[in-house]
Amino acid sequence: MGNADLRDLAAIRDISFAEIEGSVVAVDAHNWLYRYLTTTVKWTADETYTTTDGVEVANLIGIVQGLPKFFEHDLIPVMVFDGAVTELKADEVADRREKREQAEERRVAAKERGDAVEAARLEARTQRLTDTIQETTRELLRLLDVPIVEAPAEGEAQCAHMAATGTVDHAGSEDYDTLLFGAPTTLRQLTSKGDPELMDLAATLDDLGFDRQGLVDAAMLCGTDFNEGVRGIGPKTAVKAVREHGDLWGVLDARGVEIPNAEAIRELFMDPPATDVDVDTAVNPDVDAAREYVVDEWGVAADEVERGFERIAESQVQTGLDRWT
Repeated sequence: MGNADLRDLAAIRDISFAEIEGSVVAVDAHNWLYRYLTTTVKWTADETYTTTDGVEVANLIGIVQGLPKFFEHDLIPVMVFDGAVTELKADEVADRREKREQAEERRVAAKERGDAVEAARLEARTQRLTDTIQETTRELLRLLDVPIVEAPAEGEAQCAHMAATGTVDHAGSEDYDTLLFGAPTTLRQLTSKGDPELMDLAATLDDLGFDRQGLVDAAMLCGTDFNEGVRGIGPKTAVKAVREHGDLWGVLDARGVEIPNAEAIRELFMDPPATDVDVDTAVNPDVDAAREYVVDEWGVAADEVERGFERIAESQVQTGLDRWT
């Protein structure tokens, strides 16, 4: 569920890292990376992640700062990258591009008037995953021996498929789409301080008295990344309407409204493009090679990443000791 309002419908509970240690997590890589990328840009001087020829690789700092959270809690991340953009998502992509362009115009204006704080905040909102960011992210993950999966389409759908088929223990995303795509459990707050949250599909359906199709129908009435919702319908109203009229079509008929491409969107959530994959979870990071790549090859300031690399190295030693005790 791209629509955060639908959090009200999901069964979500706090969970300790101790409860999930040893788990393999299929992480929505674009979602995870973007959060660390924007945070880095917002709070870090740009000269620390900009090469001499002006190429920005703030992603490298974000990755080194974000991965230790997995390793220190004995979690194996499997980074799942988006494939081809689903045609149904074209409007959402165009809207995001327009918002980035508007933020860029405001950033330039803030910089011209000397408002460095506002300029940094707006610059974080203009970030996109460039070809360089995509390539360097994959290479750094490879050096750190983090498994990578290339999804045929939506990364969240591939994560959900991997969790549903038992390839991994959980999906991992800050968004809610994995629930609609059928992930039995999703770990959230993996980019935040403190313990994560567990979003549970079976508990959600039990609470609502729906099957997954009913949940998808309610979500579509509220609005998803693939469609605008029906005016005047929020989460509670959507659930009530689906219960009263049986399904999405009954609600739309009763209200005399339409959702463009509704059948295709419904089918996308219920049976999304996804592939079966094999994942090698015997992770053995080459911290020295990764450090050389980030600092020597890309010129990232060493003091911005050294503590992250130290934490990764220390976590591997500690995890090995724990497994022998």
